[in-house]
Amino acid sequence: MKMAKEFKEFVLRGNVMDMAVGVIIGGAFGSIVTAFIDYLIMPFIGLLTGGIDFTQQFLILKAPEGVDVSTLTTMEKATEAGATVWGYGAFITAVINFLIMALVIFLMVKAVNKVMSLGKKKEEEAPTTKVCPFCCSEIDIKATKCPHCTSDQPELEEA
Repeated sequence: MKMAKEFKEFVLRGNVMDMAVGVIIGGAFGSIVTAFIDYLIMPFIGLLTGGIDFTQQFLILKAPEGVDVSTLTTMEKATEAGATVWGYGAFITAVINFLIMALVIFLMVKAVNKVMSLGKKKEEEAPTTKVCPFCCSEIDIKATKCPHCTSDQPELEEA
């Protein structure tokens, strides 16, 4: 019974729920970024690289016996035929996805921090010390006598 109660407290704690919401939103956000990269970014990269589709870039490390390697023109055909395939293009795409997602998250966090800091006006701290007009030593603002030169301190003018 005690463990069930502890588990319930753990699950219903605010930071666990926040993390769960973050993971769910992150998954949905990941699919948006993946679509953004696959359909908007990668075609331009393909144009710059002469029409290369990175997701279909692969190298056949070992072809099965009796299979003509020239017929294995796509990753799907090569894996269906039982070839050992090194899919470096999919890795390049995943790295690009990660970098773009990291950039977008960085920009979002930066924007949120900026918005949050606008709401907090920095209040200037009231001074806690003053300078003695006679000996120029720093003394407590409430002091009526300077501890250094023992001069009487003028009253503070209130603004």
